Amino acid sequence: MTPITEVAGRRLALSNLEKVLYPATGFTKGEVLHYYATTADALLPHLRDRPVSFLRYPDGPGGQVFFAKNVPPGAPDWVTTAEVPRSEGPARMVVVQDLASLMWAANLVTEFHTPQWVVGAPERADRIVFDLDPGPPASVVECCEVALWLRERLAADGITAYAKTSGSKGLHLLAAVGPTPSERVTEYAKGLAVAAERAMPKLVVHRMTRSLRPGKVFVDWSQNAARKTTAAPYTLRARPEPAVSAPVTWEEVEECRSARHLTFLATDMAPRIQDYGDLLAPLFDAGAAGSLP
Repeated sequence: MTPITEVAGRRLALSNLEKVLYPATGFTKGEVLHYYATTADALLPHLRDRPVSFLRYPDGPGGQVFFAKNVPPGAPDWVTTAEVPRSEGPARMVVVQDLASLMWAANLVTEFHTPQWVVGAPERADRIVFDLDPGPPASVVECCEVALWLRERLAADGITAYAKTSGSKGLHLLAAVGPTPSERVTEYAKGLAVAAERAMPKLVVHRMTRSLRPGKVFVDWSQNAARKTTAAPYTLRARPEPAVSAPVTWEEVEECRSARHLTFLATDMAPRIQDYGDLLAPLFDAGAAGSLP
């Protein structure tokens, strides 16, 4: 029998709590739900008002993994949804606004992915993002070197960048900007990626071409496009271990000497949040948002 739980005044059916989703560590679905419940205060502001794409892995990372952008069948009527534009026509997507909605979505077993704009202002980005993806044998160590260069280059334009792990192999850089057409943000991000490649030609590539990427860091600027999404801060990833896309300090980036130094699992996050709070909280300070040159 599926247990019924009350979350913030909403009744939820939470299923298969003993199911092992991460065989490498024995991490269960119940532990996944506990993780999201205990990190909700840090996570929810990064989801709020943004249409969410779900990367679902209901049988764990080794099972079927698939993207779901439309509102899933059977979604409770109290879950907020919004109509968003798409090239193939408008679609209705979930907007995770509160703890009950977060727990309902987490019960689907999903990564949370969001665009760089909020509902009501599609195609006007309030974030700029760089996804630093290492091509083996490069690792997150090389990503950190590139991240530090990009931080300084952004700072020269009056834009303050913050870092988080991708929860996979690489690193994400985020910065707040005043609402700006996504095309303009994409153009600016591409310009910085090209400049990084020119400054560090043996380390950086700005094109996605696979043959160019071994041993280099691909600076993916394209996730600033209005149609693209990026893994949200604090989301679990569909990896062998319950890895998290975790905010990190610039000191941690500067001191990174191996991939393990910037690998964080679900069990690491409660003490990190207790020690640091949300390292990405400055992204919500409208007064601190940068302007593109």
